[in-house]
Amino acid sequence: QVQLVESGGGLAQAGGSLRLSCAASISTFSTSTMAWYRQAPGKQRELVATVTHTFRIYYVDSVKGRFTISRDNAKNTVYLQMNSLKPEDTAVYYCNVFPDWRADYWGQGTQVTVSS
Repeated sequence: QVQLVESGGGLAQAGGSLRLSCAASISTFSTSTMAWYRQAPGKQRELVATVTHTFRIYYVDSVKGRFTISRDNAKNTVYLQMNSLKPEDTAVYYCNVFPDWRADYWGQGTQVTVSS
């Protein structure tokens, strides 16, 4: 059974930090590009960052210099270190593969709330 389980969210003050984790029980993890997405209230889900199986990394402009994506293939886990958080980072954060995300990979996500 495929599962991607996100964790690590919570409440943070502006300027604070959180570290998200995504444990992925997918057989192709080590060869897949993994991504973090987020969905804010009333908005569409958006891509935040990606990391390829060769560790090439991409960030959306709004998080560059503040977020760091990483992966541990031995643990089938992808991480998102979020620093200098802003209220506009408030969203539910999800992980999935990229670019062709799988509908059956969407988990419950982890809520990140940043207070000003």
